[in-house]
Amino acid sequence: MAKGQLKAGSILSYIQMGVSVLINLIYTPVMIRLLGQSEYGLYNTVSSTIAMLSILSLGFNAGYIRYFSKYKKENDNKSIYKLNGLFLIIFVVIGIIAFLCGLFLSQNLTLVFDEGLTAQEYETAKVLMLLLAINLAISFPMSVFSNIISANERFIFLKLLGIIRHVAGPLVTLPILLAGYRSIAMVAVTISVNVVVDVCYFIYVIFVLKNRFIFYGFEKGLFGGVFAYTGFIALNLIVDQINWNLGKFLLGRYSGTTAVAIYSAGYTLYQSYMMFSSHISGVFTPRIHKISRETANDIVAQKNQFTELFVKIGRIQFIILALIATGVVFFGKPFISVWAGEGYEESYYVAVLLIISATVPLIQNIGIEIQRSLNKHKFRSLVYFGMAIINIGITAIACQKMGATGAAIGTTVSVLVANGIIMNIYYHKRCNINILKFWKNILRLCLGLLIPVAAGIAIYMLVEFKSVWDMIIWIAVYTVVYCVSMFFIGMNSYERGLIIKPIRKILRR
Repeated sequence: MAKGQLKAGSILSYIQMGVSVLINLIYTPVMIRLLGQSEYGLYNTVSSTIAMLSILSLGFNAGYIRYFSKYKKENDNKSIYKLNGLFLIIFVVIGIIAFLCGLFLSQNLTLVFDEGLTAQEYETAKVLMLLLAINLAISFPMSVFSNIISANERFIFLKLLGIIRHVAGPLVTLPILLAGYRSIAMVAVTISVNVVVDVCYFIYVIFVLKNRFIFYGFEKGLFGGVFAYTGFIALNLIVDQINWNLGKFLLGRYSGTTAVAIYSAGYTLYQSYMMFSSHISGVFTPRIHKISRETANDIVAQKNQFTELFVKIGRIQFIILALIATGVVFFGKPFISVWAGEGYEESYYVAVLLIISATVPLIQNIGIEIQRSLNKHKFRSLVYFGMAIINIGITAIACQKMGATGAAIGTTVSVLVANGIIMNIYYHKRCNINILKFWKNILRLCLGLLIPVAAGIAIYMLVEFKSVWDMIIWIAVYTVVYCVSMFFIGMNSYERGLIIKPIRKILRR
C-alpha cells in the first residue's frame, strides 16, 4: 500500500503543481488588474507581514514526523496518540499567540507602513491584517491533522485535497472580484476554503485513520527532545521568512506599495518555478527517514543510498527546472508585459534574479530532509541565519536605491553563497552525500543545454514578438529544441525510460 501511495502521491504532486502554476499564471494577472497596482501591493505587504509569523511554528512539524516514525517502528500506538495530543496542544497555543500578534499589528500599522497610505488604505490594511491573522491562527492547530496524514503516507488523499484547495479559492474568488468586491472579500473566501479543507483533514484522521489524541501522561522529556530537535529548524524558518518575505516588508516601508506590487509579480513567477521542485521531494520524506534508521550502523550503505537518491531526484529536477529557468531568461520580458501589464517591466529582473539564486537549492532540496534525518540540520540553520543578516543589510540599502530589483539582489547574493558554496561543502563532508558525483551528473546534463541555449540567444536577439501568438509559437519551438536535445544528449537510460515506457503503454492500448 505504501509503495502505491508513494507512486500515486508523486503523480498527484505534479498534478497539484501544474494546477498551482496554471492558477498563478491565470488568476494573478486578473487580480492585478481588478485590484489595481496600489491595492495589489498593499495586499502583498500585509500578507507577507503575517506570513512572517509562521516562524512561530518553530519547526515542530518536522519533529512530528521524526517521533511518529520512531513510535511506528516500535508499533507503539499509545505513544503516537500522546504525540498527537502534545502537538495539538502546542499548535493551539501557537495559534493563539499568532492571533494576538496579528491583532497588535492591525492596531499599530505604522510599524509596517511608514507613510504614504490614504486613510481608506489604512482601514483596508487593518481589516486584511486581522483576517489573515485569524487564518494563520486556525492553520496552526489544523496542520497537526495534515501532518498525521502525511506521516501515515496517505498521499493520495492529502494531494487531492491540496488540489481542491488550490482550485476552489480562485474559482470562488474570481466572480466576487468581478462583482466589484476587493481584497477583503478575497481573503474572506480564502479563509472559508481553508476551513472546509481543514475539516476534511480532521474527519479523515479521526474516522478513517482512527487516530486518537491523548492529552496526559506524556513521555518524560518528550517536549524537550522535540524542541531540541526542531530548534535549528525554527532558525531556518526565520531565515526563509527573511529571504522571501522581508523584502516585501522593507519595500512597503521604504519604497511604497507600488514597488511591492512589482516585486510580487516577479515573486509569483518564482513561486511557480519553486513548485516544480518542492512538490516531488516532499513525497520522499518518509523514505529518507527510513534509510537513515536502517543504515545507522552502516555508513557506506547509507552514503550509497543517500547519494543515489540525491542524484536521481536532483537530475530529474534539473531537467525540468533548466527548461523553465532558461525560458524565463529568453522569454520573460515579453511574457511579463502581456501577463502583468504596463508598469511591471522591472518584474522581469526580479524574477530572473530570484529564479537563478533558487536553482541550486531547489535541485538539492531533498538534502534538507537528509540533514534532518541525521539530526545534522543545525549547521545549515546557522549558515542561513548569518547569510540572512547580510540579506537584510543589502536589501535595506538596495531597495531604497533600486526598488524591487534591489530587494531581489539582496536575496540572490545570500542564497547563492549559502547554498551554492557552503552547503555543498557540508553535504559532502558531513551528510554522507557524494556531492562531487552529484555535480558530475549535473555537468553531463548541461551538455544537453548547449543547443537550446544557443537557440534561445538567437531568438532573444533576432526575433521581434509582434503578438501573443508569436511569443507562444517561439516558446513552443524553444521547448521542442530543449526536449530533443536533453533527451538525446543529456538524459541517461533511466530518465529516457521514464518517458518511453508510458508512451509504449499508451501505444499498445
